[in-house]
Amino acid sequence: MSENIDYSQINTWPFQEARKILALIGNKVPDKGYVLFQTGFGASGLPHIGTFGETARTSMVRWAFSKISDIPTRLIVFSDDMDGLRKVPTNIPNQEETAKYLGMPLTSVPDPFGENKSFGDHNNAMMREFLDSYGFEYEFRSSTEMYKSGAFNDALMRVLANYDKIMQVMLPTLREERQKTYSPIMPISPKTGRVLEVPMLAVNAEQGTVVFKDEDGTRVEQSVLNGMAKLQWKADWAMRWLALDVDYEMCGADLTDSYKLSGQIVRILGGRAPENLTYQLFVDEQGQKISKTKGNGISIEQWLKYGNPESLALFMYNKPTTAKRLYFDVIPRSVDEYYQHLNNYDRQDDIAKLTNPVVYIHREHGVPAGRMPISYNLLLNLASAANTERVSDMWGYITAYNPELNPQNSPELNKMAESAVNYYHDFVKPNKKYRDATDQEKEVLKDLMDGLAQFVGKSGIEKDLETYCYDIGKKYYSVDKLRDFFTMFYNVLLGQESGPRLPNFIMIYGIEKTRDMISKAL
Repeated sequence: MSENIDYSQINTWPFQEARKILALIGNKVPDKGYVLFQTGFGASGLPHIGTFGETARTSMVRWAFSKISDIPTRLIVFSDDMDGLRKVPTNIPNQEETAKYLGMPLTSVPDPFGENKSFGDHNNAMMREFLDSYGFEYEFRSSTEMYKSGAFNDALMRVLANYDKIMQVMLPTLREERQKTYSPIMPISPKTGRVLEVPMLAVNAEQGTVVFKDEDGTRVEQSVLNGMAKLQWKADWAMRWLALDVDYEMCGADLTDSYKLSGQIVRILGGRAPENLTYQLFVDEQGQKISKTKGNGISIEQWLKYGNPESLALFMYNKPTTAKRLYFDVIPRSVDEYYQHLNNYDRQDDIAKLTNPVVYIHREHGVPAGRMPISYNLLLNLASAANTERVSDMWGYITAYNPELNPQNSPELNKMAESAVNYYHDFVKPNKKYRDATDQEKEVLKDLMDGLAQFVGKSGIEKDLETYCYDIGKKYYSVDKLRDFFTMFYNVLLGQESGPRLPNFIMIYGIEKTRDMISKAL
Protein backbone atom coordinates (compact mmCIF):
# COMPACT_ATOMS: atom_id res chain seq x y z
CA MET A 1 0.00 0.00 0.00
CA SER A 2 1.04 3.57 -0.64
CA GLU A 3 2.27 5.68 2.27
CA ASN A 4 0.11 8.61 1.14
CA ILE A 5 -3.26 7.27 2.19
CA ASP A 6 -6.06 9.45 3.50
CA TYR A 7 -7.03 7.37 6.51
CA SER A 8 -9.97 9.65 7.21
CA GLN A 9 -11.76 7.76 4.43
CA ILE A 10 -11.48 4.47 6.32
CA ASN A 11 -14.49 3.78 8.51
CA THR A 12 -13.96 0.20 9.64
CA TRP A 13 -14.65 -0.39 13.34
CA PRO A 14 -10.93 -0.57 14.33
CA PHE A 15 -10.38 2.89 12.80
CA GLN A 16 -13.51 4.21 14.50
CA GLU A 17 -12.14 2.98 17.82
CA ALA A 18 -8.70 4.44 17.07
CA ARG A 19 -10.23 7.89 16.48
CA LYS A 20 -12.07 7.65 19.81
CA ILE A 21 -8.73 7.06 21.55
CA LEU A 22 -7.15 9.99 19.76
CA ALA A 23 -10.02 12.22 20.93
CA LEU A 24 -9.67 10.91 24.49
CA ILE A 25 -6.01 11.97 24.70
CA GLY A 26 -6.65 15.27 22.93
CA ASN A 27 -4.53 14.27 19.94
CA LYS A 28 -1.34 14.70 21.93
CA VAL A 29 1.22 12.45 23.56
CA PRO A 30 0.09 11.46 27.09
CA ASP A 31 2.42 12.41 29.95
CA LYS A 32 3.60 8.80 30.19
CA GLY A 33 4.85 9.05 26.59
CA TYR A 34 2.62 6.47 24.93
CA VAL A 35 -0.94 5.25 24.52
CA LEU A 36 -1.66 2.20 26.66
CA PHE A 37 -3.96 -0.62 25.52
CA GLN A 38 -4.90 -3.28 28.05
CA THR A 39 -6.58 -6.66 28.11
CA GLY A 40 -7.16 -8.43 31.42
CA PHE A 41 -7.72 -12.12 32.09
CA GLY A 42 -8.39 -14.34 35.07
CA ALA A 43 -5.61 -16.83 35.78
CA SER A 44 -7.88 -19.48 37.28
CA GLY A 45 -8.12 -21.46 34.05
CA LEU A 46 -6.46 -22.15 30.74
CA PRO A 47 -6.61 -19.73 27.77
CA HIS A 48 -9.82 -20.01 25.77
CA ILE A 49 -11.46 -18.61 22.66
CA GLY A 50 -12.44 -15.41 24.47
CA THR A 51 -8.77 -14.81 25.35
CA PHE A 52 -7.92 -15.01 21.65
CA GLY A 53 -10.83 -12.79 20.65
CA GLU A 54 -10.15 -9.94 23.05
CA THR A 55 -6.42 -9.86 22.32
CA ALA A 56 -6.99 -10.06 18.56
CA ARG A 57 -9.59 -7.29 18.52
CA THR A 58 -7.50 -5.03 20.75
CA SER A 59 -4.49 -5.61 18.48
CA MET A 60 -6.60 -4.64 15.46
CA VAL A 61 -7.51 -1.32 17.09
CA ARG A 62 -3.89 -0.74 18.11
CA TRP A 63 -2.74 -1.31 14.51
CA ALA A 64 -5.37 1.12 13.19
CA PHE A 65 -4.23 3.71 15.74
CA SER A 66 -0.65 3.38 14.45
CA LYS A 67 -1.91 4.43 11.03
CA ILE A 68 -3.59 7.66 12.14
CA SER A 69 -1.04 8.73 14.77
CA ASP A 70 2.72 8.65 15.38
CA ILE A 71 2.19 8.44 19.16
CA PRO A 72 3.88 5.27 20.50
CA THR A 73 1.62 2.51 21.83
CA ARG A 74 1.95 -0.40 24.23
CA LEU A 75 -0.34 -3.36 24.86
CA ILE A 76 -0.42 -4.92 28.32
CA VAL A 77 -1.92 -8.34 28.91
CA PHE A 78 -2.77 -8.31 32.62
CA SER A 79 -3.27 -11.52 34.56
CA ASP A 80 -5.35 -11.32 37.75
CA ASP A 81 -3.24 -14.09 39.29
CA MET A 82 -3.51 -12.76 42.85
CA ASP A 83 -7.19 -13.66 42.88
CA GLY A 84 -8.14 -16.34 45.39
CA LEU A 85 -8.78 -19.89 44.16
CA ARG A 86 -12.58 -20.09 44.36
CA LYS A 87 -13.09 -23.64 43.11
CA VAL A 88 -10.98 -26.46 41.74
CA PRO A 89 -11.18 -26.72 37.92
CA THR A 90 -12.40 -30.10 36.70
CA ASN A 91 -9.73 -30.37 33.99
CA ILE A 92 -6.61 -30.46 36.19
CA PRO A 93 -4.77 -33.33 37.95
CA ASN A 94 -4.33 -33.64 41.72
CA GLN A 95 -7.72 -32.07 42.43
CA GLU A 96 -7.94 -33.25 46.04
CA GLU A 97 -4.54 -31.75 46.87
CA THR A 98 -5.41 -28.49 45.11
CA ALA A 99 -8.68 -28.25 47.06
CA LYS A 100 -6.62 -27.73 50.23
CA TYR A 101 -5.62 -24.31 48.89
CA LEU A 102 -9.07 -22.84 48.25
CA GLY A 103 -9.03 -19.12 49.02
CA MET A 104 -5.27 -18.80 48.50
CA PRO A 105 -3.92 -16.44 45.81
CA LEU A 106 -3.44 -18.43 42.60
CA THR A 107 0.29 -17.71 42.77
CA SER A 108 0.38 -19.34 46.23
CA VAL A 109 -1.35 -22.54 45.09
CA PRO A 110 1.14 -25.32 44.15
CA ASP A 111 1.04 -26.18 40.45
CA PRO A 112 -1.11 -29.33 40.13
CA PHE A 113 0.79 -30.15 36.93
CA GLY A 114 4.13 -30.04 38.75
CA GLU A 115 5.72 -27.86 36.07
CA ASN A 116 5.77 -24.37 37.58
CA LYS A 117 6.17 -22.69 40.95
CA SER A 118 2.40 -22.19 41.29
CA PHE A 119 -0.94 -22.80 39.60
CA GLY A 120 -1.07 -19.11 38.68
CA ASP A 121 2.40 -19.32 37.13
CA HIS A 122 1.33 -22.41 35.19
CA ASN A 123 -1.71 -20.68 33.69
CA ASN A 124 0.31 -17.52 33.01
CA ALA A 125 2.90 -19.58 31.13
CA MET A 126 0.14 -21.26 29.13
CA MET A 127 -1.38 -17.88 28.31
CA ARG A 128 1.93 -16.41 27.15
CA GLU A 129 2.75 -19.46 25.05
CA PHE A 130 -0.74 -19.27 23.57
CA LEU A 131 -0.49 -15.55 22.70
CA ASP A 132 3.05 -15.94 21.35
CA SER A 133 1.95 -18.75 19.04
CA TYR A 134 -0.40 -16.32 17.27
CA GLY A 135 2.19 -13.59 16.90
CA PHE A 136 0.57 -11.05 19.23
CA GLU A 137 2.87 -8.22 20.31
CA TYR A 138 2.26 -7.45 23.99
CA GLU A 139 3.80 -7.00 27.44
CA PHE A 140 2.74 -9.36 30.20
CA ARG A 141 1.88 -8.10 33.69
CA SER A 142 1.20 -10.21 36.78
CA SER A 143 -1.19 -8.86 39.41
CA THR A 144 0.85 -10.55 42.14
CA GLU A 145 4.08 -8.95 40.98
CA MET A 146 2.48 -5.53 40.61
CA TYR A 147 0.94 -5.63 44.09
CA LYS A 148 4.04 -7.05 45.80
CA SER A 149 6.51 -4.74 44.05
CA GLY A 150 4.69 -1.65 45.31
CA ALA A 151 3.72 -0.54 41.80
CA PHE A 152 0.13 -0.14 43.01
CA ASN A 153 0.95 1.43 46.41
CA ASP A 154 0.14 5.04 45.48
CA ALA A 155 -3.16 4.01 43.91
CA LEU A 156 -3.99 1.84 46.95
CA MET A 157 -3.40 4.82 49.24
CA ARG A 158 -5.94 6.76 47.16
CA VAL A 159 -8.39 3.88 47.56
CA LEU A 160 -8.02 4.12 51.35
CA ALA A 161 -8.39 7.91 51.25
CA ASN A 162 -11.66 7.52 49.33
CA TYR A 163 -12.86 4.35 51.00
CA ASP A 164 -16.25 5.71 52.10
CA LYS A 165 -17.00 7.18 48.66
CA ILE A 166 -16.21 3.85 46.99
CA MET A 167 -18.50 2.08 49.46
CA GLN A 168 -21.28 4.54 48.57
CA VAL A 169 -20.92 3.54 44.92
CA MET A 170 -20.76 -0.19 45.53
CA LEU A 171 -23.24 -0.88 48.33
CA PRO A 172 -26.43 0.01 46.38
CA THR A 173 -25.43 -2.57 43.73
CA LEU A 174 -25.22 -5.45 46.24
CA ARG A 175 -27.78 -7.70 47.88
CA GLU A 176 -28.68 -6.72 51.44
CA GLU A 177 -26.87 -9.71 52.91
CA ARG A 178 -23.71 -8.98 50.91
CA GLN A 179 -23.77 -5.31 51.95
CA LYS A 180 -23.06 -6.38 55.53
CA THR A 181 -19.77 -8.09 54.65
CA TYR A 182 -18.56 -6.18 51.58
CA SER A 183 -15.30 -4.26 51.46
CA PRO A 184 -13.34 -3.23 48.36
CA ILE A 185 -10.21 -4.21 50.34
CA MET A 186 -9.43 -7.93 50.59
CA PRO A 187 -6.57 -8.37 53.09
CA ILE A 188 -4.28 -11.39 52.94
CA SER A 189 -4.56 -13.39 56.16
CA PRO A 190 -1.23 -13.19 58.06
CA LYS A 191 -1.88 -16.71 59.42
CA THR A 192 -3.36 -18.70 56.51
CA GLY A 193 -2.28 -16.63 53.51
CA ARG A 194 -5.83 -16.68 52.15
CA VAL A 195 -7.54 -13.75 50.40
CA LEU A 196 -10.17 -12.64 52.89
CA GLU A 197 -13.58 -11.26 51.96
CA VAL A 198 -14.39 -9.68 55.30
CA PRO A 199 -15.72 -6.27 56.42
CA MET A 200 -13.24 -3.65 57.56
CA LEU A 201 -13.50 -2.68 61.22
CA ALA A 202 -11.39 0.44 60.63
CA VAL A 203 -9.50 2.15 57.82
CA ASN A 204 -6.39 4.25 58.50
CA ALA A 205 -5.84 6.15 55.28
CA GLU A 206 -2.79 8.04 56.55
CA GLN A 207 -0.96 4.91 57.68
CA GLY A 208 -2.15 2.72 54.81
CA THR A 209 -3.60 0.10 57.15
CA VAL A 210 -6.94 -1.60 57.77
CA VAL A 211 -8.36 -3.44 60.78
CA PHE A 212 -10.28 -6.69 60.33
CA LYS A 213 -10.98 -10.04 61.96
CA ASP A 214 -8.83 -12.92 60.73
CA GLU A 215 -10.32 -16.35 60.04
CA ASP A 216 -9.78 -17.41 63.66
CA GLY A 217 -11.52 -14.28 64.96
CA THR A 218 -8.30 -12.48 65.89
CA ARG A 219 -8.43 -8.69 65.44
CA VAL A 220 -5.65 -7.65 63.04
CA GLU A 221 -4.33 -4.29 61.88
CA GLN A 222 -2.36 -4.70 58.69
CA SER A 223 -0.94 -2.67 55.82
CA VAL A 224 -2.64 -2.91 52.42
CA LEU A 225 0.64 -2.16 50.61
CA ASN A 226 3.26 -4.40 48.99
CA GLY A 227 0.97 -7.34 48.42
CA MET A 228 -0.61 -7.52 51.88
CA ALA A 229 -4.08 -7.00 50.32
CA LYS A 230 -5.78 -6.94 46.96
CA LEU A 231 -8.96 -5.24 45.81
CA GLN A 232 -12.36 -6.63 44.88
CA TRP A 233 -12.39 -6.77 41.15
CA LYS A 234 -14.48 -3.70 40.20
CA ALA A 235 -12.34 -1.57 42.50
CA ASP A 236 -9.25 -3.43 41.27
CA TRP A 237 -10.15 -2.65 37.66
CA ALA A 238 -10.52 1.06 38.47
CA MET A 239 -7.31 1.12 40.53
CA ARG A 240 -5.40 -0.51 37.68
CA TRP A 241 -6.72 2.05 35.18
CA LEU A 242 -5.44 4.78 37.48
CA ALA A 243 -2.07 3.23 38.32
CA LEU A 244 -1.20 2.30 34.74
CA ASP A 245 -3.04 5.22 33.08
CA VAL A 246 -4.87 2.88 30.68
CA ASP A 247 -6.23 4.55 27.55
CA TYR A 248 -8.16 1.69 25.95
CA GLU A 249 -9.74 -1.54 27.14
CA MET A 250 -12.64 -3.43 25.62
CA CYS A 251 -14.95 -5.81 27.44
CA GLY A 252 -17.88 -8.14 26.88
CA ALA A 253 -21.50 -7.03 27.17
CA ASP A 254 -21.77 -8.96 30.45
CA LEU A 255 -19.38 -6.42 31.99
CA THR A 256 -21.29 -3.32 30.89
CA ASP A 257 -22.43 -2.46 34.42
CA SER A 258 -19.01 -3.33 35.84
CA TYR A 259 -17.34 -0.93 33.42
CA LYS A 260 -19.71 1.85 34.51
CA LEU A 261 -19.10 1.19 38.21
CA SER A 262 -15.34 0.99 37.74
CA GLY A 263 -15.55 4.24 35.79
CA GLN A 264 -17.27 5.91 38.75
CA ILE A 265 -14.62 4.58 41.11
CA VAL A 266 -11.65 5.65 38.98
CA ARG A 267 -13.10 9.18 38.80
CA ILE A 268 -13.38 9.21 42.60
CA LEU A 269 -9.69 8.26 42.70
CA GLY A 270 -8.82 11.22 40.46
CA GLY A 271 -8.42 9.35 37.18
CA ARG A 272 -10.56 8.64 34.15
CA ALA A 273 -11.92 5.50 32.52
CA PRO A 274 -10.26 4.28 29.33
CA GLU A 275 -12.01 4.40 25.99
CA ASN A 276 -14.03 1.24 25.61
CA LEU A 277 -15.63 -1.07 23.04
CA THR A 278 -18.32 -3.32 24.48
CA TYR A 279 -18.48 -6.43 22.33
CA GLN A 280 -21.41 -8.83 22.26
CA LEU A 281 -21.08 -12.35 23.60
CA PHE A 282 -21.32 -15.47 21.49
CA VAL A 283 -24.42 -17.66 21.43
CA ASP A 284 -24.77 -21.34 20.55
CA GLU A 285 -26.80 -22.89 17.71
CA GLN A 286 -29.98 -22.47 19.78
CA GLY A 287 -29.27 -18.79 20.45
CA GLN A 288 -28.32 -19.46 24.08
CA LYS A 289 -25.40 -17.66 25.72
CA ILE A 290 -22.14 -19.63 25.58
CA SER A 291 -21.31 -20.92 29.05
CA LYS A 292 -18.33 -22.90 30.33
CA THR A 293 -20.58 -24.68 32.82
CA LYS A 294 -23.05 -25.65 30.06
CA GLY A 295 -20.19 -26.75 27.81
CA ASN A 296 -22.04 -25.38 24.76
CA GLY A 297 -19.12 -23.51 23.21
CA ILE A 298 -16.16 -24.29 20.99
CA SER A 299 -12.58 -24.44 22.21
CA ILE A 300 -9.70 -23.02 20.18
CA GLU A 301 -8.36 -26.56 19.79
CA GLN A 302 -11.67 -27.64 18.27
CA TRP A 303 -11.76 -24.67 15.89
CA LEU A 304 -8.20 -25.39 14.72
CA LYS A 305 -9.08 -29.04 14.06
CA TYR A 306 -11.51 -27.87 11.38
CA GLY A 307 -10.16 -24.45 10.36
CA ASN A 308 -7.12 -22.16 10.45
CA PRO A 309 -6.23 -19.39 12.93
CA GLU A 310 -6.93 -16.72 10.32
CA SER A 311 -10.53 -17.90 9.97
CA LEU A 312 -10.94 -17.57 13.73
CA ALA A 313 -9.45 -14.05 13.62
CA LEU A 314 -11.90 -13.17 10.83
CA PHE A 315 -14.78 -14.45 12.95
CA MET A 316 -13.61 -12.13 15.73
CA TYR A 317 -13.20 -9.18 13.33
CA ASN A 318 -16.68 -9.40 11.84
CA LYS A 319 -19.31 -7.27 13.64
CA PRO A 320 -17.94 -7.39 17.20
CA THR A 321 -20.92 -5.47 18.58
CA THR A 322 -23.40 -8.03 17.22
CA ALA A 323 -24.15 -11.33 18.97
CA LYS A 324 -23.01 -14.21 16.74
CA ARG A 325 -23.57 -17.93 16.71
CA LEU A 326 -20.39 -19.74 17.67
CA TYR A 327 -20.94 -23.27 16.51
CA PHE A 328 -19.14 -25.78 14.33
CA ASP A 329 -21.08 -24.97 11.17
CA VAL A 330 -19.63 -21.44 11.07
CA ILE A 331 -16.09 -22.75 10.59
CA PRO A 332 -16.17 -23.84 6.91
CA ARG A 333 -17.89 -20.58 5.95
CA SER A 334 -15.33 -18.55 7.89
CA VAL A 335 -12.40 -20.37 6.24
CA ASP A 336 -13.77 -19.75 2.75
CA GLU A 337 -14.61 -16.15 3.59
CA TYR A 338 -11.03 -15.55 4.77
CA TYR A 339 -9.54 -16.90 1.53
CA GLN A 340 -12.03 -14.94 -0.57
CA HIS A 341 -10.83 -11.75 1.13
CA LEU A 342 -7.21 -12.85 0.68
CA ASN A 343 -7.73 -13.65 -3.02
CA ASN A 344 -9.33 -10.21 -3.54
CA TYR A 345 -6.59 -8.26 -1.79
CA ASP A 346 -4.12 -7.86 -4.69
CA ARG A 347 -6.87 -6.60 -7.00
CA GLN A 348 -7.94 -3.81 -4.66
CA ASP A 349 -6.78 -0.20 -4.50
CA ASP A 350 -5.24 1.17 -1.30
CA ILE A 351 -8.51 2.39 0.18
CA ALA A 352 -10.32 -0.88 -0.57
CA LYS A 353 -7.43 -2.85 0.93
CA LEU A 354 -7.96 -1.03 4.22
CA THR A 355 -11.56 -2.23 4.28
CA ASN A 356 -10.42 -5.80 3.67
CA PRO A 357 -10.40 -7.82 6.93
CA VAL A 358 -7.09 -9.55 6.06
CA VAL A 359 -5.27 -6.27 6.80
CA TYR A 360 -6.50 -6.38 10.40
CA ILE A 361 -5.91 -10.11 10.73
CA HIS A 362 -2.24 -9.87 9.70
CA ARG A 363 -1.56 -6.27 10.79
CA GLU A 364 2.14 -5.51 11.29
CA HIS A 365 3.15 -8.92 9.91
CA GLY A 366 1.85 -8.01 6.44
CA VAL A 367 -0.71 -9.75 4.24
CA PRO A 368 0.79 -13.02 2.91
CA ALA A 369 1.22 -13.58 -0.81
CA GLY A 370 -0.24 -17.11 -1.09
CA ARG A 371 -3.69 -17.60 -2.59
CA MET A 372 -6.07 -20.57 -2.28
CA PRO A 373 -6.99 -22.27 -5.60
CA ILE A 374 -9.76 -24.49 -4.13
CA SER A 375 -12.47 -23.63 -1.61
CA TYR A 376 -12.99 -25.39 1.70
CA ASN A 377 -16.61 -26.02 0.73
CA LEU A 378 -15.52 -27.79 -2.45
CA LEU A 379 -13.03 -29.97 -0.55
CA LEU A 380 -15.74 -30.78 1.99
CA ASN A 381 -18.13 -31.90 -0.73
CA LEU A 382 -15.37 -33.83 -2.43
CA ALA A 383 -14.75 -35.68 0.82
CA SER A 384 -18.49 -36.29 1.07
CA ALA A 385 -18.85 -37.61 -2.50
CA ALA A 386 -15.81 -39.87 -2.25
CA ASN A 387 -16.35 -40.86 1.41
CA THR A 388 -12.73 -39.83 1.91
CA GLU A 389 -10.97 -41.54 4.79
CA ARG A 390 -7.52 -39.95 4.47
CA VAL A 391 -6.15 -36.64 3.24
CA SER A 392 -3.91 -38.61 0.82
CA ASP A 393 -7.09 -39.81 -0.93
CA MET A 394 -8.15 -36.18 -1.24
CA TRP A 395 -4.87 -35.30 -2.93
CA GLY A 396 -5.53 -37.88 -5.62
CA TYR A 397 -8.49 -35.78 -6.76
CA ILE A 398 -6.73 -32.44 -6.27
CA THR A 399 -3.69 -33.48 -8.34
CA ALA A 400 -5.90 -34.90 -11.08
CA TYR A 401 -7.68 -31.53 -11.18
CA ASN A 402 -4.42 -29.54 -11.18
CA PRO A 403 -1.17 -31.53 -11.58
CA GLU A 404 0.87 -28.53 -10.40
CA LEU A 405 -0.59 -28.80 -6.88
CA ASN A 406 0.92 -31.10 -4.26
CA PRO A 407 1.25 -31.15 -0.44
CA GLN A 408 4.85 -29.91 -0.62
CA ASN A 409 4.28 -26.76 -2.66
CA SER A 410 0.81 -26.08 -1.21
CA PRO A 411 1.09 -26.58 2.58
CA GLU A 412 -1.91 -24.32 3.31
CA LEU A 413 -4.07 -26.29 0.90
CA ASN A 414 -2.84 -29.50 2.52
CA LYS A 415 -3.83 -28.18 5.95
CA MET A 416 -7.23 -27.16 4.60
CA ALA A 417 -7.69 -30.62 3.08
CA GLU A 418 -6.88 -32.18 6.47
CA SER A 419 -9.40 -29.86 8.13
CA ALA A 420 -12.06 -30.74 5.56
CA VAL A 421 -11.55 -34.48 6.09
CA ASN A 422 -11.80 -33.95 9.88
CA TYR A 423 -14.99 -31.93 9.48
CA TYR A 424 -16.50 -34.46 7.09
CA HIS A 425 -15.93 -37.36 9.48
CA ASP A 426 -17.19 -35.54 12.58
CA PHE A 427 -20.16 -33.59 11.22
CA VAL A 428 -21.13 -34.51 7.65
CA LYS A 429 -20.79 -38.29 7.50
CA PRO A 430 -22.93 -38.99 10.61
CA ASN A 431 -25.74 -36.81 9.20
CA LYS A 432 -25.84 -37.94 5.56
CA LYS A 433 -29.39 -38.60 4.35
CA TYR A 434 -29.69 -39.78 0.76
CA ARG A 435 -33.03 -39.91 -0.96
CA ASP A 436 -34.11 -41.80 -4.06
CA ALA A 437 -34.63 -39.85 -7.25
CA THR A 438 -38.16 -39.54 -8.59
CA ASP A 439 -38.87 -40.85 -12.08
CA GLN A 440 -38.55 -37.34 -13.53
CA GLU A 441 -35.31 -36.73 -11.59
CA LYS A 442 -33.91 -40.02 -12.94
CA GLU A 443 -34.54 -38.68 -16.43
CA VAL A 444 -32.71 -35.44 -15.55
CA LEU A 445 -29.75 -37.30 -14.05
CA LYS A 446 -29.50 -39.72 -16.99
CA ASP A 447 -29.51 -36.78 -19.42
CA LEU A 448 -26.77 -35.10 -17.34
CA MET A 449 -24.72 -38.32 -17.22
CA ASP A 450 -25.01 -39.02 -20.96
CA GLY A 451 -24.08 -35.47 -21.89
CA LEU A 452 -20.99 -35.46 -19.67
CA ALA A 453 -19.48 -38.11 -21.95
CA GLN A 454 -18.66 -35.37 -24.50
CA PHE A 455 -16.15 -33.85 -22.03
CA VAL A 456 -14.20 -37.01 -21.19
CA GLY A 457 -10.49 -36.66 -21.95
CA LYS A 458 -10.75 -33.03 -22.99
CA SER A 459 -8.97 -30.01 -21.41
CA GLY A 460 -10.00 -26.37 -21.15
CA ILE A 461 -13.62 -27.34 -20.76
CA GLU A 462 -14.52 -25.25 -17.69
CA LYS A 463 -16.68 -22.70 -19.53
CA ASP A 464 -18.39 -25.29 -21.75
CA LEU A 465 -19.07 -27.56 -18.76
CA GLU A 466 -20.59 -24.69 -16.82
CA THR A 467 -22.85 -23.81 -19.76
CA TYR A 468 -23.83 -27.47 -20.17
CA CYS A 469 -24.80 -27.89 -16.50
CA TYR A 470 -27.00 -24.82 -16.59
CA ASP A 471 -28.57 -25.84 -19.90
CA ILE A 472 -29.55 -29.23 -18.43
CA GLY A 473 -31.07 -27.46 -15.44
CA LYS A 474 -33.03 -25.03 -17.59
CA LYS A 475 -34.21 -27.89 -19.81
CA TYR A 476 -36.14 -29.45 -16.93
CA TYR A 477 -36.66 -26.58 -14.49
CA SER A 478 -37.92 -23.02 -14.93
CA VAL A 479 -35.34 -20.26 -14.44
CA ASP A 480 -36.78 -19.31 -11.04
CA LYS A 481 -36.66 -23.00 -9.97
CA LEU A 482 -33.11 -23.67 -11.19
CA ARG A 483 -31.90 -23.96 -7.61
CA ASP A 484 -34.09 -27.06 -7.25
CA PHE A 485 -31.98 -28.79 -9.92
CA PHE A 486 -28.78 -28.37 -7.95
CA THR A 487 -30.48 -29.22 -4.63
CA MET A 488 -31.74 -32.46 -6.19
CA PHE A 489 -28.18 -33.34 -7.21
CA TYR A 490 -26.91 -32.76 -3.66
CA ASN A 491 -29.81 -34.71 -2.08
CA VAL A 492 -29.57 -37.76 -4.33
CA LEU A 493 -25.83 -37.93 -5.00
CA LEU A 494 -24.22 -36.44 -1.87
CA GLY A 495 -26.86 -37.03 0.81
CA GLN A 496 -26.94 -33.38 1.88
CA GLU A 497 -28.97 -30.23 1.41
CA SER A 498 -26.36 -28.01 -0.23
CA GLY A 499 -22.99 -28.12 -1.93
CA PRO A 500 -20.50 -26.33 -4.17
CA ARG A 501 -21.10 -25.00 -7.65
CA LEU A 502 -21.86 -28.11 -9.68
CA PRO A 503 -19.40 -27.49 -12.56
CA ASN A 504 -16.56 -26.93 -10.08
CA PHE A 505 -17.43 -30.13 -8.24
CA ILE A 506 -17.53 -32.16 -11.46
CA MET A 507 -14.16 -30.76 -12.55
CA ILE A 508 -12.33 -31.67 -9.36
CA TYR A 509 -14.16 -34.97 -8.71
CA GLY A 510 -13.66 -36.02 -12.33
CA ILE A 511 -15.99 -36.43 -15.33
CA GLU A 512 -15.86 -40.23 -15.32
CA LYS A 513 -16.26 -40.53 -11.56
CA THR A 514 -19.25 -38.18 -11.65
CA ARG A 515 -20.85 -40.31 -14.39
CA ASP A 516 -20.19 -43.46 -12.33
CA MET A 517 -21.72 -41.84 -9.25
CA ILE A 518 -24.86 -40.90 -11.21
CA SER A 519 -25.04 -44.39 -12.72
CA LYS A 520 -24.96 -46.01 -9.26
CA ALA A 521 -27.66 -43.65 -8.03
CA LEU A 522 -29.85 -44.60 -10.98
